[in-house]
Amino acid sequence: MTKLATALVTFIDRFNNAAGKITALFALAIVFLQFIIVLMRYVFGIGSIFIQESIVYFHAILFMVGAGYTLLHDGHVRLDVFYRTASKRTKNLINLLGSLVCLLPMSLLIWVYAWPYVLQSWRVLEGSKETSGIQAVFLLKTVVLVFAGLLFAQGISLAVRSLFGLIGRPLAPFTSQSPAAKL
Repeated sequence: MTKLATALVTFIDRFNNAAGKITALFALAIVFLQFIIVLMRYVFGIGSIFIQESIVYFHAILFMVGAGYTLLHDGHVRLDVFYRTASKRTKNLINLLGSLVCLLPMSLLIWVYAWPYVLQSWRVLEGSKETSGIQAVFLLKTVVLVFAGLLFAQGISLAVRSLFGLIGRPLAPFTSQSPAAKL
């Protein structure tokens, strides 16, 4: 059972780590594109709706696809003032209950409610309202499903790690230097 759990957790962690590293490049792209927009508008007096919309797309991808990566590396803001001083056991209990009661149901709920929304967008191949905009709004809306799926998967990983920590058989922690972090 431990080998199966380790394999599952390692796969999920590797996948979210890779997704996070790839989407980090979108931050650089956003800065570059914003520079291009400013240069085009204020130096050359021209605008590009396509480039402006691409910033919105990249911004959505950066945050939504990167959410699982952020959870993997414990980068989300915690409101629990007791968490940082809590024992390992208490942290595992909080993480397990938080995953089972909040994260997994919320991710599932997002998926269920987003599915028809995304499906309808794909049916009509929804595009930008602007003629010169990005004619792939259906792809942007699909990122909502990717977000829910990656968070759900990382929630399972967190819950499994926490459960094994509670029963006294902790799994090796994921670090970006570990073999599990490499693609």
